[in-house]
Amino acid sequence: MSIDQQDPHQYQLQLDNKVSHYRLSMQQAGVAIGDIAVHRSEPLGFRMRAEFRVWHQDGQVFYAMNRPGEKRPYIIEGFAIGAPLITQTMPRLLQALNSSPVLSRKCFSAEFLTTSSGQVLISLIYHRPLDSEWEAEARVLQKQLGAGIIGRSRKQKVVLDKDYVTEQLTIEGRDYCYQQVESGFTQPNAGINCQMLTWSSQQLTGSRGDLLELYCGNGNFTAVLAQHFDQVLATEISKVSVNSALTNFAQNQIDNVKVVRMSSEEFTQALNGDRPFRRLADIDLQGYDFSTIFVDPPRAGLDSETEKLVCRFDNILYISCNPETLANNLSQITKTHSIESVAVFDQFPWTDHLESGVLLRRKN
Repeated sequence: MSIDQQDPHQYQLQLDNKVSHYRLSMQQAGVAIGDIAVHRSEPLGFRMRAEFRVWHQDGQVFYAMNRPGEKRPYIIEGFAIGAPLITQTMPRLLQALNSSPVLSRKCFSAEFLTTSSGQVLISLIYHRPLDSEWEAEARVLQKQLGAGIIGRSRKQKVVLDKDYVTEQLTIEGRDYCYQQVESGFTQPNAGINCQMLTWSSQQLTGSRGDLLELYCGNGNFTAVLAQHFDQVLATEISKVSVNSALTNFAQNQIDNVKVVRMSSEEFTQALNGDRPFRRLADIDLQGYDFSTIFVDPPRAGLDSETEKLVCRFDNILYISCNPETLANNLSQITKTHSIESVAVFDQFPWTDHLESGVLLRRKN
């Protein structure tokens, strides 16, 4: 099915199939999960960021995408899963590119980053250096679209205004502001993100002691979960994400979180006392009373040493984007911990991907 031809009447069927596959993955790994809370997405208009090929043909440019396994992209006429700000801006940008040889010449990609609070950031990517003529026309375009414009080419990034947007989300009656940087990871489905944040917060309400978080990103979950703990120590390897996380904690007036720029493997070594790290020189690890660990790893899941690390905590909250690697991790973790709650979140409708959350507690 083409990206612009989804039938919303088929949405529930595709979600049911993904949940069935999720159950099967757990069963094959010998993991008993019980009831699953299923969180639906909007079938259309849900995606807050998108990337398109800019395809040149017969003197015109078009938006195009690649099907898996195919080298030649296909031209798209619409993007029904895109958030309204994306679908409204796409034709206006395309018209501007077709009206300006300066803006369209050797442009091969367009990326959109939007927020539910009304901000749009567009990155145009080129196979040529960007000069003052390009910048002058890009500034006119920025004003016409009411959107931020960034130009990128090899070893060059031209930011006309700023390279981020600010998202505003309301979680359990509290408003949160998040800086989302153009080159950093952000949750693509704002509606599902709110559901994940709410569910995660509910799982940890009434917690005691301190929280350790691995893979904190820009502090998306951290900002909401920090209220349930005395202190939070969070790790993240990406410098861009660490800087955004610190900004987000400051603008949300969250003062009980410290962030260290480390991978999960490095932090495991530090906590085990295997080697010292200068990045932890100002962190008193022995001063924390960790009761809970929160992990949101990449698709590869937890490595074996981090898997052992999480089992040292009484409470584990695991957010996963890959049912297969989650099932493999849980087959080991459930030897010492019991599954208390399971939820799935349809972050990427019309794909095979399914996010999920699992709360585990140490067995007596």
